[in-house]
Amino acid sequence: MSIRLKIEELREIVPSDVKIVAVSKFHSNGEIMEAYDAGQRIFGESRVQELVQKQQDLPEDIEWHFIGNLQRNKVKQIAPFVSLIHSLDSERLMREIEKQGSVNNRIIPCLLQIHIADEETKSGFSPEECRLFLSEGKWRECSHMKITGIMGMATFTEDENKVRKEFDQLKSLFDEFKDTHFKNDPDFKEVSMGMTGDYKLAIEAGSTIIRIGTLIFGNR
Repeated sequence: MSIRLKIEELREIVPSDVKIVAVSKFHSNGEIMEAYDAGQRIFGESRVQELVQKQQDLPEDIEWHFIGNLQRNKVKQIAPFVSLIHSLDSERLMREIEKQGSVNNRIIPCLLQIHIADEETKSGFSPEECRLFLSEGKWRECSHMKITGIMGMATFTEDENKVRKEFDQLKSLFDEFKDTHFKNDPDFKEVSMGMTGDYKLAIEAGSTIIRIGTLIFGNR
């Protein structure tokens, strides 16, 4: 099945208020353009060098999301154009994003990455660390970095009940943070969870952004 058909099929399943990020990491510009020509405009990359090159080579109206672990010394390379960083997981990274946002005279939207899976390889704040980070309030001092929601990845498992429970936990944390810290902030609205293998469960749990790679582009 062509990339265009896969995207069209996905759009029939996914509610219109859920954003689809086409995870294009390691895929060619030609494949990305196939998705683009099918109307896809949001793409996700996890390596800074690859993202910068693609941003230079591909249409200007693409909305680039950074979805991998972000090193502080790489922030300046994507700060001029990145539409959303999914992986804010420390105060030090926040301060660097703020600094580079200021240099580029723009506000960089970010999601708090929260570790909800039973896998040490996945990174992010623990729920308690995130509560502390928000309570300390240093993020309120930032005028060129804005927290617009949260992101998390479920355990890679066949156990749907476990995955559902982890997604429910993430949505519950979003509701808690919205009520406690962002009640009057309409921009705090995103719950980024769900990938090719579990996006339907994530949408049921309240996801607003899903990250889909294999289902669109096939295996790398």
